[in-house]
Amino acid sequence: MSGSSSIIAMKKIVQQLRLEAGINRVKVSQAAADLQKFCLQNAQQDPLLTGMSSSNNPFRPQKVCSFL
Repeated sequence: MSGSSSIIAMKKIVQQLRLEAGINRVKVSQAAADLQKFCLQNAQQDPLLTGMSSSNNPFRPQKVCSFL
């Protein structure tokens, strides 16, 4: 039984390796260039770069109401 189970396990491994070998990969240099292009295209809408008005900021400190 252990011989046939190891053969089945090896067949699954070979099948997975064939699947992974067939995947088209993107070179790191191309992925980095695409990421840089995306960041530059969307920089105007990024609130971390452009800032956010205090009226639209959901994380602004709440005003304290006090009575004298």
